[in-house]
This record gives sequence, structure tokens and C-alpha cells, in this order.
Amino acid sequence: MDLKFVDLFLNPKVWGFLGAVIAFMVAAIGSSKACGVSGQAAAGVITEEPSRFAPTMILQALPATQAIYGFVIAFMIVNKIATVETLEAGLALMATGIPVGVVGFISATWQGKVSTAGIHLVAKRPEALGNAIIYALMVEMFAILSLVVSILMLNQI
Repeated sequence: MDLKFVDLFLNPKVWGFLGAVIAFMVAAIGSSKACGVSGQAAAGVITEEPSRFAPTMILQALPATQAIYGFVIAFMIVNKIATVETLEAGLALMATGIPVGVVGFISATWQGKVSTAGIHLVAKRPEALGNAIIYALMVEMFAILSLVVSILMLNQI
């Protein structure tokens, strides 16, 4: 069979895989950026106060959850690809990855900033760790909602 490049755009499985890539890769880029920024702040804190390693590590790890949500949706999409036969279904799978990917990227980036502020808070007031976590979890809510939206979309395919 003679395949042309344009045939890729008509293959529903390609669109499904693109949805999985969007879900994981975009969210993971945001998570890695946010964890990196907050990790830099945490490293600065523990140079002065090594006993604050655990609280700062918790705050640094919080933005990583968006990558986990993206991975969950990517995994679910990839598991559905074998059943996809129409271009419409392939495009629907691709669309399913967009909410968790895009919102995951944005919320991870902002959660990293909030986590960094929380790390600075813990540097001055270690007893305020709970407050810092709550601030970061407020941003997390948007990532959770995007995960739910992607799951609801996926269940309709």
C-alpha cells in the first residue's frame, strides 16, 4: 500500500495519539517548570535551615500532580485508541486531552508560584506549612476540574 503524508491526517488513531500527547506533555511541561522554580526556592531555604527540608519538599512536589493527571488521561486515551475507527472518534479523543493538558500547564505554572511563596513563608514561619499547602491546593482545584472534564469527555466516546 502506498501511503502519503496527507494520509496521516485522515487516520483517526493519529488524532487519538495526539490527544494523549497533549494531555501528558503539556501538563508535564507546566509541572516540571513549576517544580523547578519552587525547588530553587527550597534549596535556598535549606541552605540556611536544613531542618526545613521536609516542608519545603512537600511544597515543591505539589505542582507535579498536574503531570500525573495528564498521564492518567493519556493512559485512558491510549487504551481507547484500538477501538477508534472513524475520524470523528479520533478527533474526539484528541479533544479529550486538551482540558487536562492546557489547564494542567497553566495551573501547574501558577501553583509553582504559590508553592514558592509558601516556601518563603515556611522559611520565616515553619508553623505556617498548613496555610502554605492550602494556598497551593486552591490552584490545584482547577487541575482537578480539568481532569474530571477530560474523564467525562472520554466516557462519551
